[in-house]
Amino acid sequence: MSHGAVRSEETHSAIIEAAAAILEESGYAGFTLDAVVKRAGSSKPSIYRWWKNKAALIIEVYERSGESALTTSRKGNLRDELADFLAALWNWWGGTRAGEALRSIVAEAQSDPQTLGLLRDEFVDRRKNNLRVIFQRACDRGELQWSPDVEAAMSLAMGTSWFHMLTGTLADTRLCEVYADMLVRALTVSRAS
Repeated sequence: MSHGAVRSEETHSAIIEAAAAILEESGYAGFTLDAVVKRAGSSKPSIYRWWKNKAALIIEVYERSGESALTTSRKGNLRDELADFLAALWNWWGGTRAGEALRSIVAEAQSDPQTLGLLRDEFVDRRKNNLRVIFQRACDRGELQWSPDVEAAMSLAMGTSWFHMLTGTLADTRLCEVYADMLVRALTVSRAS
């Protein structure tokens, strides 16, 4: 008994590779599903069977392209590890098509409820994983205790980074140190009270 089409890893890889190449060559503005189909030797039904829409495909390409592989330094304190991660993220967004792709997805989400749901309900939480590792290590070292304040600090670090990505102001990574200082100071004050 068939339970629907089986996802062929070969076809999946071909679609992802085609989508990544088109994004790199043409950016979001030049990215179309027709171009992906042609380059991958696939079909639109195959794409729509596995991805809800164009944004879902681009999000998978984005996630495979490197952010999840950004390493978190082990400097032994929250401030330095957070500043290093933010600077690496900003450099990655500014030096690759990743920042442009993410800006475009955020823009599309403003007029497409399906893309907004995907961004809000799936993508954003996964993007916090590296930050969770950094803050969890700080908790394990006794620098702070996990609390709603830590969750808020992660959201602030993420929101600040997205602000700079959306406004194209990622070049001055010295700001990452300023933001890390501010967040650590706020968490320290919160813990003391």
